[in-house]
Amino acid sequence: VHQLVESGGGSVQTGGSLRLSCTASGFSFGGSDVGWYRQAPGKKCELVATIEGDGRTDYPMSVKGRFTIFTIPQDPDKHTVYLQMNDLKPEDSATYYCAASHDACENGVLDPLQAWGPGTLVTVSS
Repeated sequence: VHQLVESGGGSVQTGGSLRLSCTASGFSFGGSDVGWYRQAPGKKCELVATIEGDGRTDYPMSVKGRFTIFTIPQDPDKHTVYLQMNDLKPEDSATYYCAASHDACENGVLDPLQAWGPGTLVTVSS
């Protein structure tokens, strides 16, 4: 069974840091693009980080310089993709999801045809 599991969320104060993990079970990301997304209640989804098969990364301006998506050399097949989040702000509060895609948030809605994990909740208090 192919599954994605996100973890590492929690509650922090403004300026704090968290590291999220996205672990693939039953498969590996391999050369696929991987995206981290977030969605707050009542708001549109947002792609916050992408890592391409060749290792290139991309971020929207809202998180650039604060978030880093990465994998580790000890996991060359990419079973786990991480998202380091620094200098967190209240507006970063959301449930964070990962997907083996860089375009799984269309028109503010998470693609229902994409395989999603349960997400991990991030709450940033002021």
